[in-house]
Amino acid sequence: MAFLDIKEGDFVSFLYGAKAYNLYVVESKEAIKNAENLPPWPPVTFKQSGNTYYFPFRLKLRPIRKFEESLVRVEFNYVAENLLLRGGYRKTHFQADQTTLQAVSQMGTVWNDQADKLIISNKEIFIPKFTKNRDKISLPEIFQFKELILQALIREYLSERANLSMLLQQSEIYFESSKLEILGEKAFPEGFVDILIKEATPTGISRKIIIEVKTDVAREQDIEQIEGYADEIGEECIGAILIAKKFSKKITQQTRSGKVKLFRYTLNKLVDACACFTFRELLEDFRISRA
Repeated sequence: MAFLDIKEGDFVSFLYGAKAYNLYVVESKEAIKNAENLPPWPPVTFKQSGNTYYFPFRLKLRPIRKFEESLVRVEFNYVAENLLLRGGYRKTHFQADQTTLQAVSQMGTVWNDQADKLIISNKEIFIPKFTKNRDKISLPEIFQFKELILQALIREYLSERANLSMLLQQSEIYFESSKLEILGEKAFPEGFVDILIKEATPTGISRKIIIEVKTDVAREQDIEQIEGYADEIGEECIGAILIAKKFSKKITQQTRSGKVKLFRYTLNKLVDACACFTFRELLEDFRISRA
């Protein structure tokens, strides 16, 4: 859910075709009940499935810069590569790195036009919740807890500098946490890494840490997969981490002296399979530790 990743104060641009449009700052976000008949978007019905979808999530954006730029330029390399390699994948957004933000902050002109505002009166707001119990799912208010939600929890958890420093220390990665940025999935020709941690402003060498995430038990092929990504990145990959709920004794022994570091996550709230929790409640309960 892109709604989880986007926060107040974030900067966003819109992609359409092979172009990027404008730079905005997120002032607020909200989820609206019974939004199927609310503007600005009508419901969409797919002919093949017959399913109808509507959009309850809203962002309040303030325009910062006006531009219309082709993605075929070096400044957009990180985003364009993800779009190219993840073509056809059900993604609503692609996270850019700090280098891209710095570049677009100098493109076009400062926005001085009057921005139209959408006013929706008498709306009822809700906070999305998550559950492991399929019978409790009631979209768009209650979602099933899936790997994408776990990835979002890990990114948010590691955005706390102390948690990131702990992860680096326990992974035996000796690098200053304040110089790193945490990004969503990074596409490669053979697949994609769930979480990429990289130098925010690399000079000469762009050091990277890759993280794979599994909601349940890690398998041997998961180790092989992340090792393959590390080999593809090469010497700039300074760490490879696999986070899962459980590891077999065999995998733990095999990786003890290898390049991949294993971490367990705990979410005690989800032990109650019948309960539903907000993202914030899950985050307060979330922990990771070396396996």
